[in-house]
Amino acid sequence: MNQLMHPGYLWLFLLYVPLIAWYVRKHRVAQPSLRLSSTQAFSSLGFSWKVALRHAMFGVRLLAIGCLIIILCRPQTHDSWSTSETEGTDIVVALDVSTSMLARDFKPDRFTAAKEVAAQFVGERPNDNIGLVIFASEAFTQVPMTNDQTAIINAINDITIGVLEDGTAIGDGIATAINRIKSGKAKSKSIILLTDGSNNTGVVAPITAAQIARKYGIKIYTIGVGTNGNAPYPVAMYNGALQYQTMPVVIDEATLRKIASITGGTYFRATGNGVLKRVFKEIDKLEKTRMDVRNFSHTEDAYMPWALLLLLLVTIELAARYTVLRNVP
Repeated sequence: MNQLMHPGYLWLFLLYVPLIAWYVRKHRVAQPSLRLSSTQAFSSLGFSWKVALRHAMFGVRLLAIGCLIIILCRPQTHDSWSTSETEGTDIVVALDVSTSMLARDFKPDRFTAAKEVAAQFVGERPNDNIGLVIFASEAFTQVPMTNDQTAIINAINDITIGVLEDGTAIGDGIATAINRIKSGKAKSKSIILLTDGSNNTGVVAPITAAQIARKYGIKIYTIGVGTNGNAPYPVAMYNGALQYQTMPVVIDEATLRKIASITGGTYFRATGNGVLKRVFKEIDKLEKTRMDVRNFSHTEDAYMPWALLLLLLVTIELAARYTVLRNVP
């Protein structure tokens, strides 16, 4: 299939009208006239091929201009179209970035493990629109909805603890994620909420946020991150340094389960690196919507034949001008 990248340049062919009118008028005015009683003396002169060739050169110039216009339109060729069935959805990953995510019951810590698994999850879903929200005492949109996997993965890798004031505003995190995803066109919309604590700050209550999500048909998959029992937690010292102390792991599983239940999602408990990976793989299986996608394969510029023809026409014009049509001073 052929198409023009810039078809608007085709309007330049209208220049042919004034050019042809100018050429006809020029030769009428420049042609001398002489009145004779009889043309019998000139009947033996016959047809002049040079005169015809001079007129033909004007046609060559018009063809050269036409080639240039087509080149400007940038013709392209397409090898084939294909229709395939794929799976895609809208997803927002809401990631807890409170200081407790540095606890070392995961290798090397919860935060690093969560980022690695989230980045891998994004990389395996090329047909999805994915956004990224981070939250601590407040929530912030790190990446709006996009299908640019590289941008999302780079953003995940660049997240650091301490960019937001410490705290855990689960409700605000959900509310911000809803604002990002609610206007999406996909049939399936989901939020993956990953936290290691309980809601202790923020404006929106987690259950209220879940009810809003249900109103928009958004499922929330909640993941409680933390081992069972005790874990080494970071504690800030007077000089700003972090010291790790073993403390009980406290996750508000009841609230996380209720959030998932209200929205039709699922609650998962991740107690280690391997379990966290399995959780994301399970979500990957659950959140897929089949759709037909028409794929276009191999686009190639096709201006080269026109460029070669233009070069040929210019060569013919120059060769004729300096040989058979050369004007003798």
